Amino acid sequence: MHRIRAVSAFVGRWFALIVLAAGGLALAVPGAFSGMTVAIPCLLSVIMLGMGMTLRPVDFAIVAKRPWPLLLGVAAQYVVMPLLGLGIAVALDLSPLLTAGMILVGASPGGTASNVMVYLSKGDTALSVAMTTVSTLLAPILTPLLVLLLAREILPVDPGALFISILQIVLVPVLAGLLLRLFLPRLVEKLLDVLPLVSVAGITVVVMAVVAASSSTLLSIGILVVVAVVLHNSLGLTLGYLIGRVFGLPIASRRAISIEVGMQNSGLAAALAVAHFNPVAALPAAIFSVWHNVSGSLLASYWSRRALPADATPAPELSRTSA
Repeated sequence: MHRIRAVSAFVGRWFALIVLAAGGLALAVPGAFSGMTVAIPCLLSVIMLGMGMTLRPVDFAIVAKRPWPLLLGVAAQYVVMPLLGLGIAVALDLSPLLTAGMILVGASPGGTASNVMVYLSKGDTALSVAMTTVSTLLAPILTPLLVLLLAREILPVDPGALFISILQIVLVPVLAGLLLRLFLPRLVEKLLDVLPLVSVAGITVVVMAVVAASSSTLLSIGILVVVAVVLHNSLGLTLGYLIGRVFGLPIASRRAISIEVGMQNSGLAAALAVAHFNPVAALPAAIFSVWHNVSGSLLASYWSRRALPADATPAPELSRTSA
């Protein structure tokens, strides 16, 4: 078990480089990995099952104790990121498929890696966990509606099919994981150290499959998509923090909302793009998977060196495993 923890810590620390190297390999020999797109929904379901297994009833207590920061954060995530995705895509004149991909990334719930970043940044970890959980549970309703609202003029959108996909990929596995944690706690405790490895492996395969299946598009306009993704993430982080500041939240909560808004479940966006549009539409999500872990780590490192005011609520110990 000690070795598993050590390996988990290693892959967590070097996650972005691992995914970047895997993407480069897929770009170099796309024929070897392009057929892996069929496995993306299953991989995401396994990752979401792992997320559910990390949840406990206490993670939902913040909904009753401090509903205002949670509601503000979730609203900011589902308003700021979809509109940014569309606005940046239009400003850079991206193709309809790539525009749909940017909107999908923006309309996805928070990524589980954000919880670790918030903890490292001395942010409000309880708020972060609650935001990730609530935004994930709301995804079957809000993600299809937002994609329909923002992308229907660009590409045909079937919100019913998106709803079913998110139920299958996200909600059912998360609830199953939560039930396992409730009824088989000893078994789940033994598996928690393995979950980061599963998450990293799953996201790595997703990125390789997407890059391989859309390699020609990536080679022709890759820089433009990277610029779009960096802008999307950076503006999300910035606006998330500013919204918390405007509404008078403490610094720890501002940091949590910033990271939660800026870091998305890009794996889900990639799975939906491949299933309902085209692998090209999954490119923004694949690049986002790499970049938001880099930017999140840099921001967490910067904030970790800046002390909170004496009256600020300290970040509680991170009690769940995220990847």
